Amino acid sequence: MIEHFIQNELTRKRWRRFKNRKLAVISSIAILAMIVTTFIAPMLANSKPIYLSYQGNSYFPVLVTYNPVDFGITDTLVIDYRNLELGEDDFAVWPIIKWDPFESNIEVDSYPSPPTTTNLMGTDDRGRDVFTRILYGFKYSILYAVLVWSITTVVGIILGGIMGYFGGKIDFFGQRLVEILSTVPQFFLLIILISIFTPTLAMLVVISSVFSWIPISYYVRGEFLKNRKREFVEAARAMGASTTRIIGRHILPNSLTPVITFAPFAITANIVGLASLDFLGFGLEIPTPSWGELLSQAHKNFTIAWWLAVFPSLSLFFTLTFMNLIGEGVRDAMDPKMV
Repeated sequence: MIEHFIQNELTRKRWRRFKNRKLAVISSIAILAMIVTTFIAPMLANSKPIYLSYQGNSYFPVLVTYNPVDFGITDTLVIDYRNLELGEDDFAVWPIIKWDPFESNIEVDSYPSPPTTTNLMGTDDRGRDVFTRILYGFKYSILYAVLVWSITTVVGIILGGIMGYFGGKIDFFGQRLVEILSTVPQFFLLIILISIFTPTLAMLVVISSVFSWIPISYYVRGEFLKNRKREFVEAARAMGASTTRIIGRHILPNSLTPVITFAPFAITANIVGLASLDFLGFGLEIPTPSWGELLSQAHKNFTIAWWLAVFPSLSLFFTLTFMNLIGEGVRDAMDPKMV
């Protein structure tokens, strides 16, 4: 009970310290808004209406795929909602941006085309709306980054905790294995593996997680080595607590400080990692929206399409800046020396 009270009081102090970092709080709100926006992107940018009232019936094309026969269309398998003939009582509620991430603007003379009122950030080399692809692309970036961080954190905590708690031969041989794995050129090996397998999001997450747990295991191992001899652990052991309970209830909660502190920075590194892979052509499968893929197009068209470099770069810059500010706020909140 006393230990639980101390933990709650410590959590409240950390939360107060984090709130004192105004830039960290603002960045957290900005990142949260970006995440919400990218996951509701189909409601904001799409070539299908959000709601369609047609001949007395209600349709939700953004959420449901309808058969063209439902609208009396028999000569095509794809419904062009823009050119759908509406009666006097029919109406449609459209997203703010009437482009989906895979649709080309056929009214443009040449690709890539500069920003206009129709395409606010211009089009890419296939005539697709850049703003829409940036909006959709963030979903894949944040999903990849968080999933890789989650998997590597779990693996790093488990392996680092085992080595730190049991010590002895388990720690000795475990550390030798970690040292061997840490000498592997991970990025080049990642590229080789991706070139062999189909680069889906799930496959990228799995391959990227193979070695990324190593830094986390170092920190967790050190915390377990320090905490396993603490008074509250010895007291729990003397009271007959099982190894699982000692690790899960006493050591682990007091060993997560470095894991939590470095989480925003790890997620930031993963976002950059996916953008780098996409830029080199080893990332998400084309035509998946991707910031790195847009930057790759900018590299190929750097003399004629400045917008392909500016807007994805700004998106990446602000995302990384927000994440780093959050990381600094978390670091200060978790620092025991901070008042």
